[in-house]
Amino acid sequence: MNKRSAGLDPYDFLDVDSLLDTEEREIRDTVRRFVRERVLPEIGDWYERGVFPREIAKELGSLGLLGMHLDGYGCAGTNAVSYGLACLEVEAGDSGLRSFVSVQGSLAMFPIRAYGSEEQRETWLPRMAAGEAIGCFGLTEPDSGSDPGSMRTTARRDGSDWVLNGTKMWITNGGIADVAVVWARAEEGVRGFVVPTDTPGFSTRDVHGKLSMRASVTSELVMEDVRLPGDAVLPGVVGLKGPLSCLNEARFGILFGAAGAARACYEAAVEYSLSRTQFGKPVAGFQLVQRKLAEMAVSVNRSILLAVHLGRLKDAGRLVPAQVSFGKLDNVRQALDVAREARGCLGANGITLEYPVIRHMTNLESVSTYEGTHEIHTLVLGEAITGMPAYR
Repeated sequence: MNKRSAGLDPYDFLDVDSLLDTEEREIRDTVRRFVRERVLPEIGDWYERGVFPREIAKELGSLGLLGMHLDGYGCAGTNAVSYGLACLEVEAGDSGLRSFVSVQGSLAMFPIRAYGSEEQRETWLPRMAAGEAIGCFGLTEPDSGSDPGSMRTTARRDGSDWVLNGTKMWITNGGIADVAVVWARAEEGVRGFVVPTDTPGFSTRDVHGKLSMRASVTSELVMEDVRLPGDAVLPGVVGLKGPLSCLNEARFGILFGAAGAARACYEAAVEYSLSRTQFGKPVAGFQLVQRKLAEMAVSVNRSILLAVHLGRLKDAGRLVPAQVSFGKLDNVRQALDVAREARGCLGANGITLEYPVIRHMTNLESVSTYEGTHEIHTLVLGEAITGMPAYR
């Protein structure tokens, strides 16, 4: 007989819900319904076929999720916690879908809003907020990942124009983007450029054969004498501060999103263990299974609590990049552990797309690497603790 503690929600063990205000809960619940009704019935097929349905962009835009933490230009202007909760619910559906939301809002829209000209903002942000135009972020290169300062992509002046040459790699949304925010080395330092993807000399090649993030478009960007007008440059920033600030925005969404993936795996494990019967009773009644479930519950609830706390710091203007690294590092690590434990609870069924666990588990391998690897965030924390950088 099921004797769960009265009033205790096994999926919100610490009652984090009580820490949220009415608007935050409404936003979370709206996104949760969308994911359950629109995404979960289809995501296994999208993942298996390796497709991202472009029409989902407009649906996300109609919900106000694209650039939702930005002000003006058609953006919702929500607080940071609401944005994080939306990322959590979207990634409970799939990491690829949350990656789309993060890249669109935090990596493409954010730099245009923060560093762009008024013309750039008015041209792109309303369309991007609506999902009518898709953006991507060109920083990583084939030989420049964790060390963006070694990028080889160049931007040189030619009269009043700029000419870009170089290659970017592992670019989410690249093959479906209408606009790319590309970072390149200019004479005065690293500069950002707003590049319409139909500009002559700009081309993309999608990455195939992926066993992770399959419901997400990943591409190579190639720029061969891409000529841009002088006003294509982002006027508000010079140097690596520009792209690094964008990455910090995206990592904030990731630390919430990873908790969503972990929660989805934990929920699947609980439901399966209560329904799966062996030796005459549900496997949930065996000690070793209960140990797995208890460990997963602790990890999931701790991760969500950490995420909400960091969101409150961000809304108060007190969040610093090293704290974002703390959240990204630990929440992704915890999510991977939860996914692996959940896979074990489901046995052989855990490796099929009938259940979400193996999909989340493989996706999280990518999440652990992008937006700063586990190792890089470890060194960020090490420098914050000691005052001594150890990257080289």
